[in-house]
Amino acid sequence: MSIETLYQLLPEIIVLLFATATFVVGAFLPGREGWSWLVAGGLLLAAIALYQQEHNPNAARPALLANTTAAETAPAAEATATIQPAPPPPPGLMAIDDFSSVIRWSVLALGLALVAIASRTVTGSLVTEYLGSVLLIIAGLMLVAVAKDLVLVFVGLELVSIPTYVILYLGRGGSSAQEATTKYFFLSLLSSALLLYGFSFLYGVAGSTELTAASRALLAPAADGPRLVIFAKIALVLVFAGLGFRITLVPFHFYAPDVYQGTSHLNAGLLAVVPKIAGLTALVRIVVAGLAGPEQSLHELAGFGWQVALTLSLVTMTLGNLVALWQQNIRRLLAYSSIAHAGYMLIGVAVGLAVAGGAGDIATIDGIGAMLFYVLVYGVATLGAFALLAWLGDGERQVNTVDDLAGLWRNHPWAAAVMAIFMFSLTGLPPLAGFWGKLSLFLGALGIDAGGAEASVGLRPWFLALAVVGVINAAISAGYYLRVVSVMFFRPSLAVPGAQGGIGAALTAVVCAGLVIALGCTPSVPLGMANHASQAAQAVVPGAAAAPAAAKNARPALSRPTVSQLSESPPSG
Repeated sequence: MSIETLYQLLPEIIVLLFATATFVVGAFLPGREGWSWLVAGGLLLAAIALYQQEHNPNAARPALLANTTAAETAPAAEATATIQPAPPPPPGLMAIDDFSSVIRWSVLALGLALVAIASRTVTGSLVTEYLGSVLLIIAGLMLVAVAKDLVLVFVGLELVSIPTYVILYLGRGGSSAQEATTKYFFLSLLSSALLLYGFSFLYGVAGSTELTAASRALLAPAADGPRLVIFAKIALVLVFAGLGFRITLVPFHFYAPDVYQGTSHLNAGLLAVVPKIAGLTALVRIVVAGLAGPEQSLHELAGFGWQVALTLSLVTMTLGNLVALWQQNIRRLLAYSSIAHAGYMLIGVAVGLAVAGGAGDIATIDGIGAMLFYVLVYGVATLGAFALLAWLGDGERQVNTVDDLAGLWRNHPWAAAVMAIFMFSLTGLPPLAGFWGKLSLFLGALGIDAGGAEASVGLRPWFLALAVVGVINAAISAGYYLRVVSVMFFRPSLAVPGAQGGIGAALTAVVCAGLVIALGCTPSVPLGMANHASQAAQAVVPGAAAAPAAAKNARPALSRPTVSQLSESPPSG
């Protein structure tokens, strides 16, 4: 490992150092106050280091950014010349690109939000253990974002999973919580075993742990090429199964309702957001960027991949929304809501794999970009909802059922208004961020057949059905989200919530509500960033962005019509 590699990992190293100091020093200091400020300072220091990396003119630039800059500064005469194939990405453990940058910044912001909520809701003698585990989780998420090697991906995922076991154990409140923690622990071990088994198949296909080595092996002319494709398909299924547990895809979802119900609001919010970011980030790196491409062998693999993703998406969002209609426990309801939203997110993965499989010029919206944008808007609204629920509780009693929110409008009007914003956004009502998130995913699925290209003939009915089922599910979800709103505003109060969760949880909820409104008013900015991140992640596929046949039809990444253009007002006059 070189000095340059250590410099690129400096933000993660800072987070890990603060986590270690929190564990070690906190075990000897009798006082348990002020640790939230120290942990937040460590996250801000990591953010400063990341900012310095990205704005250091002497730092090595990613190949994609360097090629883009060269193309922008080339003379006009050379700009019209034939586009030459881009060189293959440099070997190494990490991919420092726009995709990793977006994930790392989002994860640091998520860490600050979790620390703010925990500043008052987590008390007792184990505060430093809890906050140190949060830092380890943040470091693991950032490692997954930059990983370009199977070993580093697995290390990052385990750095997320193992501290999560500790956090669930620390947040236990009775026999049901202990049962939920045990169930999550053993099922997480099973998912890790499935993922490792899939990685072993990938290693057998590629002969290397580098993510893009499998695609290069499938492209190489060899007598055992068809056999390699079969093993790659087995690996793809196992990877979907291993990561499906973290994303809460059906049939790997059944732990979620019990675990959410048996833990605290803070832990439930962490489980609703953190594993999804980790799982989807790894899925993009391994499946979409590492195994997809326009060449024949990869076309077959990507075609199999979008079928798996589409099937899981249909089943997951339908089951999650239907079962959520009957839930009375608020955390259990949001658990099934989380399952349904995992199904929505997989629409973008299916579109991304279909486009990578040979339909690159017929999709009107970048599927992976739409998925990243949706993860952002879902994470903000869900974490804000759990932060507000944590604020409404006190040391002895939590808000456990939907009926506990009855009459909240009369007792805490601002809290009811903030919760309503989250529920409306998760439903997908305009003009909030959730509406643009769902719209971008559905238009991505409908755009597969735009232009009538031959490659889209077989895909059109499948993705049309996917978009229709997605719209129907969005309508079904309104039943339980609006029920929460009606209970808050139109039901008489049964008991006044304690509302002793602290200023950190309240501030987090307010900031998240503001972000939901802001993202809904200007969706073009975050969606454009998500599209750039998506294209950067998929550019690591050898030949995908550099095929000479596709070069003559090359065009700027954002020249395709996107959902962001719908939010822009027409020019006056």
